[in-house]
Amino acid sequence: MVSSSLPFQALILGIIQGLTEFLPISSSAHLILIPRFFGWTHTLVDTLTFDVALHTGTLIAILWYFWKDWEELAKGFFRTVRRQRVEDFQGRLALYIVLATIPAALAGFLLEKRIEESFRSPLLISLPLIVVSFLMIYAEKRPHHSFPLKRLTLSDSLLIGFAQALALLPGVSRSGITITTGLFRGYDREAAMRFSFLLSTPAIAGAAILHLRHLFSGSILEEWSIFAVGFFSSAISGYLAIAFLMQYLRKHTLNIFACYRLVLAAFILLWILLK
Repeated sequence: MVSSSLPFQALILGIIQGLTEFLPISSSAHLILIPRFFGWTHTLVDTLTFDVALHTGTLIAILWYFWKDWEELAKGFFRTVRRQRVEDFQGRLALYIVLATIPAALAGFLLEKRIEESFRSPLLISLPLIVVSFLMIYAEKRPHHSFPLKRLTLSDSLLIGFAQALALLPGVSRSGITITTGLFRGYDREAAMRFSFLLSTPAIAGAAILHLRHLFSGSILEEWSIFAVGFFSSAISGYLAIAFLMQYLRKHTLNIFACYRLVLAAFILLWILLK
């Protein structure tokens, strides 16, 4: 069957990874659930090597879209290091990103393996989907300020960094929880969204680099085309997802994504009951 062919599975999972890594609907939840729903059991697309290929694709997507931001941040960071003091917004933002990355890095180092082993149940995934959905709706509904990104403080950046650490749980969504936290702290959607994406870049890069050695294993030499399909599909769909969300959230709320998450959670619970 075409629907169960390995290249098709790699293509679909790459597209899903690219879209859901950046749309606030949880990539880990979708990558766990979709193979179960369709009965895809091929071991190649359920390996760490394939997962690294997908994450490398999304890393390329976010660096591709924000390359100008990262160029300015790099300049600001090295100015700060060279002069041993923070003199401008870019230097301050680069420092905030470095510090706010630490909570997720520590959580990943200490808890990632345990979470991967214990929180892959569809029932457990449905709970974060629901909880974060209501947080997103509440953050949009409550009155708040509309601070630009230049108003970002160290305490707020660290709080968003701790929120990012929660994204280790399937169903939370890295972009969902960090954008929502930014809204709770009074930042406008564009500021919350931009900091969310910039903050996610080191986390995605770290995950890819940590397991980079797996890309040179025997399996990828034998099945390199499958990994290439996953890599390119996640990179292209990831770029399109970022571009869409950056435009969409300038004029619209997170509510449509919250509703999707609630529908997905209801579908999961119904599927469990019928199964």
